[in-house]
Order: sequence, then structure tokens, then C-alpha cells
Amino acid sequence: MGGLITLGVFLLILFGVVIYTVIIYNGFVALKNNIEQNWSNIDVLLKQRYDELPKLIKVCEGYMQHEQKTLEAVVKARSMVNSAQSDEQKLQAQNALTDTLKSLFMVVERYPDLKADTGFRQLSNRISEIEDQIADRRELYNASVTIYNTRLDQFPDVMIARIFNFDRRALWKIDPAHRQDVEVNFQHS
Repeated sequence: MGGLITLGVFLLILFGVVIYTVIIYNGFVALKNNIEQNWSNIDVLLKQRYDELPKLIKVCEGYMQHEQKTLEAVVKARSMVNSAQSDEQKLQAQNALTDTLKSLFMVVERYPDLKADTGFRQLSNRISEIEDQIADRRELYNASVTIYNTRLDQFPDVMIARIFNFDRRALWKIDPAHRQDVEVNFQHS
């Protein structure tokens, strides 16, 4: 009789551990899928931006004959995005593309005829809207990654994460150069 009670208690504890493991595992799966969904949402916007860039470059080429290096940098960054494989490479390529777009828009300031061009204005407004949406989605992606990575480090979840090989995910970080102070000069040359 005492052996049956001991066996019953053991089976009950084992059942509880199995149920707990399943709950933790399913939680990690849900968080991981949420991160992938957030990345896919960003990817849709990145693809839209990627598709708009050739049109923008074409409009700019007619006006900016002396700014070939800037246009080439945008084209090169765009091709880096296309060839990136890992999440880390994709993040770096997207940051490089964002940098080259900022450079392009700064150069455009020297071309009033280009700034006045209706096609350019529509394309630059569209790209600016997409950039704003990407920034919002990056925040959501980083929040999801933070929740997931935090769970990976918490006890007892860390044990389940190690058993089932759940790995940390990288946050979308900005280039350290973007943290530096911007020099503002109001003097005209």
C-alpha cells in the first residue's frame, strides 16, 4: 500500500514536471514566432523601400550628375541588402542603406530643381513614410527580442531553453556613429 502511494506521488510529480516543461516550451515557441512575425513585418517594409530606390535614383540621376559617388553608394548598399544572409548581416546592411539614404537626402538639398520635382517629392515622401514605419516596427521587434532573451536567462526557464536549444536573438541596434553629437553650422559659405 505504501509503495502504491509513493508511486502515485512520484507519477503526479512527474506529470507536473512534464506539464510545466510543455508550458515553458510552448511559451518559448510563441515568443520565437512573435519575433519572426515582427521581423517579417519589417521585411515587408524593407522590401517596399528596396523597390522604391531605383525609381528615386533614376529621378536623381538627371539632376545630380556631379554626385555619382552618392548614387553609387545607395546602389551598393541596396545590393548589400539583397545579398545579406544572416540576421546580423541583414541588420548591418539595412543600417548601411539607411545611412546612404540620409546622405542622398543631404546632397539633394544642394539641388533646388530636384527638390521641386514632383516625382522626387512623391518618392522621397513615400520613402520617408516607409522609414517611419520601419522605425516603429523596429521598436516592436526589439521589445519582442528583449522579452524572449529575458525569459532565456530566467530560472527555471533557462533549463528548458538549454534542453531544447533556444538561442538568444540579436536586437536591432543603430550604428555607434549615430550616437555622436551632430555639428550644426548656421553660417553660409
